Amino acid sequence: AYTRSGLDWSDRFAGLIADAVTLDVASALIDGEAVVIMPDGRTSFQALQAALKGHPGKIDYVAFDLLELDGEDMTQRPLLERKEMLAALIGEGRGHLRYCDHIVGRGEELFKSFCGAGLEGIISKRVDARYSGSRSGSWVKTKCIRRQEFVIVGWTPSERQRGFRSLLLGVNEKGKLRFAGKVGTGFTGDEIERLMDLMAPLEQKTATVEAPRAAVRRAHWIKPKLVAEVAYIEFTDEGVLRHSSYLGLREDKKPEAVVLEIEAPVATTAKPAATSGVKISNRDRMIFPEGKLTKGELADYYEAVAQIMLPWAGSRPISLVRCPQGRDKKCFFQKHDAGSFGDDVKQVGILEKDGHQEPYLFIDTPAGLLTCVQMGTIEFHGWGARIEDVEKADRLVFDLDPDEGLDFKDVVSAAFHLQDVLGQMGLVTFPMVTGGKGVHVIAPLTPTAEWPQVKDFAHRFAMALSQADPERFTAALAKAKRTGKIFIDYLRNQRGATAVMPYSARSRPFAPIAVPLTWEELRDLDSPNHWHIGDAPEMLKRAASKDLAHWGRADQILPDL
Repeated sequence: AYTRSGLDWSDRFAGLIADAVTLDVASALIDGEAVVIMPDGRTSFQALQAALKGHPGKIDYVAFDLLELDGEDMTQRPLLERKEMLAALIGEGRGHLRYCDHIVGRGEELFKSFCGAGLEGIISKRVDARYSGSRSGSWVKTKCIRRQEFVIVGWTPSERQRGFRSLLLGVNEKGKLRFAGKVGTGFTGDEIERLMDLMAPLEQKTATVEAPRAAVRRAHWIKPKLVAEVAYIEFTDEGVLRHSSYLGLREDKKPEAVVLEIEAPVATTAKPAATSGVKISNRDRMIFPEGKLTKGELADYYEAVAQIMLPWAGSRPISLVRCPQGRDKKCFFQKHDAGSFGDDVKQVGILEKDGHQEPYLFIDTPAGLLTCVQMGTIEFHGWGARIEDVEKADRLVFDLDPDEGLDFKDVVSAAFHLQDVLGQMGLVTFPMVTGGKGVHVIAPLTPTAEWPQVKDFAHRFAMALSQADPERFTAALAKAKRTGKIFIDYLRNQRGATAVMPYSARSRPFAPIAVPLTWEELRDLDSPNHWHIGDAPEMLKRAASKDLAHWGRADQILPDL
């Protein structure tokens, strides 16, 4: 049982897992939500928090999508077909497992009815949509009650001998925390005591955020480590909450990932998946002179592949290779931004070595992707961790970089050797041609290991490989020592390092792209830059194929070396 951010909560949901294994199926991947249902039929977030602390038997699992069944990928099938199979699988329910039914049409009427019953809101989905792991526009959340996560940045003391009067809240904006107001209602006595126990060790003298002096008089500041779910009526013009109420802690959410949820008109959000709505200027500008390929053609490629690229490139810190005047002119890397890209390109604050925060870019929608292209971006490179927890890697990447004189077949052979050695250690790996000279051998990870451990593993693995076959491999950084050899670039596996994202274009002649492969495809491939930005239809067809359905996905952790 995993949270959306990849945390393994199997121990907390042991009862639900026990019910799931009784289903008449060899294996299944089910998307849903853990809830506690109250006597009046409504769900309660606070009751769920209480159940997680000591009464897990009260938790039900409401299943609303089926991603995999008996080893077969379901994500490319229409939503209604997936739900029919899910309903057949769960039936009337199994223990604490429940099937989430749906209503086709009558959305406005349903929304008014739900709001009148005091429910949170509705989710509207396209009945023909494929499953997407990112916010691609195929589903819309419409809330009756405004609620979202906030970072707890401190508290104000109580004059009635209880632990605190109110919590001080913050939200990430343009790469740093800003003051978002207070919440002083919704607490039980036990919850106040629990929060005080959690906050006391985090207390610090310096202010965590800038805030009006009158609003934070006698404040106790804490390190921004805790996240709370808060309901509210509205924000003031100054961006401060009005009529807020505490709902509970979000232990599955990292403070760095807490950003303001911005409401959008339905006319905007209801566009088909992978339609960004971003206007591209100077479409005729020559970006790749070798093939006379333009900015408009590059934008059209990214528009087409957004739905298959965002599950990999979305919601992780990224670095952009920007070439505003074309790839043969001045190009530069960019990883920070203070808001010049607009609201669709977001920032996550990440601590640097000296202790201060810097705003790192990330995207999670087609509009964010295409905004970067409009700003002259050709390449997208991502961290090996998602914004939910930037300190824990969700993949290993070994970049096989050949010396100039070596044939691509030498790189292919080396990739198969890495597959074999890593496989003996229990790691499933996947190949990707980078659109450059080499091949990436990628091992997905459940994000449990932190960067020092991951970097140490990658370094020792590369050294062991080069020592075992010194005529073939090298882990030496100096280019003079790489003559006639393949450099095992292990440095992608450290905090702050990036690797090119699947389906990213490259700033190279004729606009090649990074393409996920099966191992059998790699065996017969004659070039690392076989595909280019004109191959978007083929990329979509490939991504929907059975052979690539499980590419880049494996439930595994970093082994001991």
